[in-house]
Amino acid sequence: MKELKIAVIGAGLMGGGIAQTCIQAGYEVVNIDVLEPALEKANNTIVKLLNKKVEKGRMTAEEKADILSRLTFSTDFQSLKGIDLVIEAVPEKIEIKKETFSKIDSYADEKTIIVSNTSGLSISEIASTTKRPEKVMGVHFFYPAPVMKLAELIRGIATSDETYELVKAFVIDIQKEVVDCPELPGFIVNRILVPMMNEAAFLVMEGCKPEDVDNAMRLGANHPMGPLELCDFVGIDIMLATMKGLYEGFKDSKYRPCPLLDNMVKAGCLGRKSGKGFYEYK
Repeated sequence: MKELKIAVIGAGLMGGGIAQTCIQAGYEVVNIDVLEPALEKANNTIVKLLNKKVEKGRMTAEEKADILSRLTFSTDFQSLKGIDLVIEAVPEKIEIKKETFSKIDSYADEKTIIVSNTSGLSISEIASTTKRPEKVMGVHFFYPAPVMKLAELIRGIATSDETYELVKAFVIDIQKEVVDCPELPGFIVNRILVPMMNEAAFLVMEGCKPEDVDNAMRLGANHPMGPLELCDFVGIDIMLATMKGLYEGFKDSKYRPCPLLDNMVKAGCLGRKSGKGFYEYK
């Protein structure tokens, strides 16, 4: 068992995946969410994924049981007592993030470090809702968290060197590669990737077939997945929100969201999760 005790706030796809990543690396984790059904779903998903590893011979039943023994679930923020590091993974809206950080700050011990799994919001603004801005920073995990190797590290204006070094060591210990990012909208990956998906949407709006755009990038740029396939996978609503964040953050016309994306979201065409996006899914 590792020394640091971890709490993950939020039991959605990202929160559950981050919790799984941590327990597989040997950490004791409590996954906190105000919704009991979300916790049940996260637990079922983690158990299902670990069962697949056992079935494929990548893990023994004993190892699975040992990993699961390190994970508990709670709807009570009192569970933050005694926690060393809190990882917030609630929806990507600044109001929700700030409200959550304020609540974490009121329950967590003074020593506790809090990190946000934001994909592009201001760490300094989120940290301003706490009495410990020096103990706040960003760690952007990628979906699915147990599989994707990268984690972006983002310091806020007040983040201390001590906080940064401890968090960096922890993230490396859970088998992630890290990159340092500026505290600017989109950080590194989304600042490059999301405008590419946005440009692909413009091509469709201007008459290209989605399959032609995706084939061009798969075969011409050796991408494993076309930008529109990826957009459907991520969720067109999430991709549009990220693009709007870049546009509003930089006030630069090169980040103007494609109108087609806006219309698709209004129509409920959100990609795989809705059954229809640039492609149809059964």
